[in-house]
Amino acid sequence: MARTGRRPGTGGTQAKILAAARSHFGEVGYERATIRGIAAAAKVDPKLVLHYFESKEGIFLAAVEFPFDPSAAIPRLLEPGLDGLGARLVRFFLETWESPAGSPMLALIRSVVSSERAAALLRDFVTREVLTRLAEALELDQPRLRASLVGSQLVGLAMLRYVVKIEPLPSASPARLAAWIGPTLQRYLTDPAATTSPR
Repeated sequence: MARTGRRPGTGGTQAKILAAARSHFGEVGYERATIRGIAAAAKVDPKLVLHYFESKEGIFLAAVEFPFDPSAAIPRLLEPGLDGLGARLVRFFLETWESPAGSPMLALIRSVVSSERAAALLRDFVTREVLTRLAEALELDQPRLRASLVGSQLVGLAMLRYVVKIEPLPSASPARLAAWIGPTLQRYLTDPAATTSPR
């Protein structure tokens, strides 16, 4: 029977290609990235990229490894209690995006503008895997709506800080951003009136 799925290969070569892909996607976004560009950055033949990952989308999905486990992150965010949760959430995302482990996430954020696939990956991960779990843990009404409201703020912050770069967001410290945006997230997550429809 013919084998299916990604082909096996040496970890060193794959790791080199993935590192080059993360850098390439981060610099030019999904649409402008090419197999040839990734191969050139990795100093390998383009056929080798396709051998391991089959397509540009295949290597994009492999390169965008989310840098934390939501099931472990949510209890840490909730442990201090509800007070200051919105600010902690802002700091958590900023620290994740700006850490070395978060570089694939920055590549994803920069690809959102030109790729619906990238936009869907970011939207689904942030909303479903992190924020809906968080809202459900709070045991408040309409956890998905609350998660979507928080997600709109966080994804918007990422776009304006890392892609569009509208001041003062790019140069502000994480603490300052948490102070500015945290209260809005706090309201979305913990205020019973936040999901009440106007009459």
